[in-house]
This record gives sequence, structure tokens and C-alpha cells, in this order.
Amino acid sequence: MFGLFRENVRIALGSIRSQLLKTILTIVIIGLGILALVGTLSGVDAMETVFGGNFDTMGSNTFNIQRYEFNIQRGGGEREKINPIINYNDVRGFTEKFQYPYSQTSVSFRGTARAEVKYESKKTDPEVQVYGTNEHYLSNTGSKIENGRGFTFFDVQNNSRVAIIGSDFTKNLFETENPIGKTISIRGVKFKVIGVLESKGSSFGNNQDLKVIIPIQVARGIFTAPNINYTISVRVNENTMLKGAQEEATRVFRNVRKLQPVEENNFGIQRSDDLLSIIGEVSGFLGAAAWIISIITILGSSIALMNIMLVSVAQRTREIGVRKAIGAKRKTISTQFFMEAVVIGQFGCILGIILGVAAGYGIAQFYEVAFKVPWEAMIAAVIMSFLVALISGIYPARKASRLDPIESLRYE
Repeated sequence: MFGLFRENVRIALGSIRSQLLKTILTIVIIGLGILALVGTLSGVDAMETVFGGNFDTMGSNTFNIQRYEFNIQRGGGEREKINPIINYNDVRGFTEKFQYPYSQTSVSFRGTARAEVKYESKKTDPEVQVYGTNEHYLSNTGSKIENGRGFTFFDVQNNSRVAIIGSDFTKNLFETENPIGKTISIRGVKFKVIGVLESKGSSFGNNQDLKVIIPIQVARGIFTAPNINYTISVRVNENTMLKGAQEEATRVFRNVRKLQPVEENNFGIQRSDDLLSIIGEVSGFLGAAAWIISIITILGSSIALMNIMLVSVAQRTREIGVRKAIGAKRKTISTQFFMEAVVIGQFGCILGIILGVAAGYGIAQFYEVAFKVPWEAMIAAVIMSFLVALISGIYPARKASRLDPIESLRYE
């Protein structure tokens, strides 16, 4: 049994070599279908991993008051909705009036994304992000301290020149030294390092470990650009309180903005679970698109493979007649041609998996996100390539097995 299988594979490989160009084109078409499936799904998995595990702007049981809704539509044929920035007066008015129980409010803004941080004779490249925040920023964003401590109420109120740094500073600025208690300089202003953040990695090229957090009033004195846009983040202790806190925050911020009851909100509110829902929808859409593209491509490859097999049957009619004349059974003939289709299909599957994994890994490395091997997509690719061979090989194999040996021997 095994010997017959091995012989059929050998004959199949010989037939493939005799029609090398057509076979390569068919393998490439099958490979492209598998590439679309494996590559896209691996990219979707990477996106879900990075966004699901790393929220650099929101933590659990949290919502943000921001300039726009996350899903606002811009451009196109519709007029763009212009909302005013969230300025410091808005922030101050909200924090004074919002008194929802068991909640805490974080206020922050990004002073710059290209700061140069100095320590003694060393300095970083000008690509460090500097944030001005209050004492609730870390807990509201889900950030954790690995070494040292975070801000206290007194640090913020007294405008203390203290700083919390990202984990990458221990590699490129302090190296083997303990950064706690050391003095760094940002735009000529000196800060004492009191804490080091746990590593969060990178999200689509945004390094979350190369940032400095300083008290908000100190930051406002250093970064004085006009029209600074602030972010307000509210966190409640229990998820059941989130809706009530959001309604109260909306009411308070409308009053701060002096909006009339008939006027729409000129700001956006984004919950952490809304982001997860949006990510899930986008991932589902991309996954469905990957399946549709791969199925259409593989359908085309099925037609191409069937065409190759029918041409092969026509070209080898005399060979089939000789084999039947010396005793080959219908089952043997049909198995031989079916095996050829299976071999071509699996070659296409292997090519597609290699290209798909390479594409997914390349995308993950380019955007600096975690790469996850798409085992489910690879298993689906094997099954789909086998189905291609099954669909494309049955009819030519049956046609070959039913050829009349006498007529086949006369064929030129």
C-alpha cells in the first residue's frame, strides 16, 4: 500500500516537471490565496494583541473627555465637524464642579514628542515624549511603577520638580545606575527622578517606554505653545458606576462649555470598552475580508488546476492506454491523477504559508507590535488547499480512468 502511494507521488512529480510553467503558475495562484488568508489574519492577531493588552491612554472602568469622538468621520463629501480644543479653563472648571462619588479625575497633556533629556554628560535623541499630569494619571491609564513611586497630591500642588521616566531610560541613559534620586534636565529645567514605569512596549511605532511624566503646572511653565489640547480622564471604582459617572461628566462639561439644551456636544466621550468594541469590529471586518479574498483567489486557482489536469489527461491519453493494456485498474489511474492534483495543491499551500507568515512577521516588525503565529489560519490553509485539490482533481481523474484503452492506444 505504501509502495503504491510512493509510486503515485513519484509519477505525479514527474508529470509536474513535464508541465513546469503551468504548474508553477497554479502553485503561485494557490499560494496568493493562502497568503491573503494567513498574512491578513496574522496581522489582525497582532493588532488585537497590542490594542487589547496595551492601552496607553485608558485604563479599566475609565472614560476620557476629549476633543472629538473616536469614530468621527472626517473628509469625504461631508463638512468636517470642528470642535474647540479642551483648554486649561475647561479642565479647571470641570475638576472644580465634577464631584461624582468613588471617582478620580486625571488631567494631562503632551508637551512635546521630541524632547532631549540630559543626565550628566549623556543625552537622548530628541524623540522623548513629555507629559504634564496630575497625581491620578498613572492609575487612570493603567500604568504601573516598576521602581520608586508615583506623584502625590503634594507633588502636584507644590509644583515639585520631580519626574517619572519610562523603562527605556535605564538602557540608554542610566545603563547600570539606579535612576531613582538622579537629576535629569529637560529644556534646561532640572528634575529629580522618583519613579520608573513598567515596560509597555511599542504600538505602531509609538514607543511607550521612552517618555517622561512631570507635574502638570511645571509642564505648563515649560511648554507654552498656544492652543494646547488637554485630556480629561475619569475612573470609577466599579464598572456598574461607569454609566452614571459618564452622564454626570457630560452634564458638567456641557455646563463648563455653556451649551444650551438644544445644542449638540462639542466634545467627545470615549470609554475603554468602546475601544475594545471598535477593535473587535475592525478585526472582524478584516478577518472576513481575508476569507473572502482568499476564497475568491482559491476558486480561481481551482479552475486553473482543473485546466492543468484536463490538459494532462489529454496529453497522456496514449500513456493511459498503455497502462490499462498491461493491467492497470481504473482506481489506479484515477488515484495517480488525483495524487498529482493533491501534490500541486500542497506545494501551493506551503508557498502560501511561508509567504503569509513572512508578511505577517514583517508587518509586525515594521510597526513594532507583537507577532503571533496564526496556527488557525495555517490549519485552514491546509484544509482549503486540500479541498482545491479535491474539487479540481476528481473530474480529470475520473475522466482519465474511464478512457477506452483501445481508443487511447490509437491516440496521437
